[in-house]
Amino acid sequence: MAGKDAPPRWDRKMQQRLARGEAAALGELYDRFASLVHNLAHRVLGGENAADTVTREVFAHVWEHPETYDPKQGPLRSWIAAVTHRLAVQRLRDSETAALPRQGGGSPEELELKVRRASVAARADYIVHSMPAPLRAALELAYFQRRDYRQTATDLGVTEDEARRRLRLGLQLLSTAHDAGKPPGYGGAV
Repeated sequence: MAGKDAPPRWDRKMQQRLARGEAAALGELYDRFASLVHNLAHRVLGGENAADTVTREVFAHVWEHPETYDPKQGPLRSWIAAVTHRLAVQRLRDSETAALPRQGGGSPEELELKVRRASVAARADYIVHSMPAPLRAALELAYFQRRDYRQTATDLGVTEDEARRRLRLGLQLLSTAHDAGKPPGYGGAV
């Protein structure tokens, strides 16, 4: 059996296929992660066209530099999310910096605050989509449908204690979105 820190076999094989230049591997990777990449980019940038551009840039980067993925640092999904985050934030900074002279205002501190808010929103979105389905379902019922923990328990067919546990764990995971020290879900450099 593989060690606890060993990356999933699919991740290692995909990196090897990309390194060999297999176009089919890029297609598989795109099918698997395009919605994640687009959603994260859209969350940071707030626009479809910009998210589409970043999505293309992310997959171009993956195609041209598959060796920059280090399986020891985490799953391929997390690395792709980190690349997306980095490119989207850079695009946001570039567009805001270019807009500053035209707008006649907006300090670098305001720009940095906007980037941090977008970063936290992107991290939260990534966390919600990555958390186990039972936790996500409980949070969606509680916050989008405004159910209390008793109603959530009934809707999910679980005990009230289990509903409270799921909500608490989901909120604990979401609270990590404010950790701006790292890109979402990845511990290493891109």
